[in-house]
Amino acid sequence: MPMAFTRAVSPRLADCALTHLKRQPIDVRRAAEQQAAYELALADAGLTIHRLSPLDDHPDGVFVEDTAILLGDHAVITRPGIPSRFDEIFSTAEGLAPYFTIHFLESGILDGGDVLRIDQTLYLGRSRRTDSQGMCALRAIVETLGFQVVPVELGRCLHLKTAVTFAGPDQHGRPTVLVNPEWVDPAIFAGTDAINVDEDEPYAANIVRAADRLVMAAGSPRTAEQVRERGFEVVELDLSELQKAEAGGTCMSLIAD
Repeated sequence: MPMAFTRAVSPRLADCALTHLKRQPIDVRRAAEQQAAYELALADAGLTIHRLSPLDDHPDGVFVEDTAILLGDHAVITRPGIPSRFDEIFSTAEGLAPYFTIHFLESGILDGGDVLRIDQTLYLGRSRRTDSQGMCALRAIVETLGFQVVPVELGRCLHLKTAVTFAGPDQHGRPTVLVNPEWVDPAIFAGTDAINVDEDEPYAANIVRAADRLVMAAGSPRTAEQVRERGFEVVELDLSELQKAEAGGTCMSLIAD
């Protein structure tokens, strides 16, 4: 059965690290309610939810995606690009250890949000939170597991998966990505068809593929309609408080097929 690993919202979420967004007041209670609805949507899709240990003193701890990459029976523990987040990886590794063979990156920095897997290819965004040393350290691990790493240049966005995510096969069986072409070139993702986000909905490319459906943040109706027209089932959720912390839907889970 597919699994999703999550972590509770920290009471210090309002102190989260920000790169491109201006700081706004965050209602932590409402953020926790939104995350609970997110977990419920994943469970409704058939995923078993495993909550990692809470990290109340780590404002960004809920964004577990950045701390690991799940590849079949293996988990690669990353080296987050924000120094205040580094200690999160040990809690993540402890929670994943019963289910996966654990590998640790040995050098550099790398956020899991910069890694997009399509089949046996890992596209790796070059962002302010992922560097060339981190890329080399990842490649040294995953090539032994049968994966290749393809570096991707990004525009002005936080992570690669802010700009593009994998939707899966459409109604005609064509592998499909949802992408903001202003931030990343769709042609990079060889063998896929691209759905471009509406130009007025730049953050809509971040979607979570959960079994037979796609979970996306509410507020991008035109993009959501495009995705539905391609035969995908879309679940829209209010993630507004979490989005103030520069998050997208993928940030809050690690999903194992």
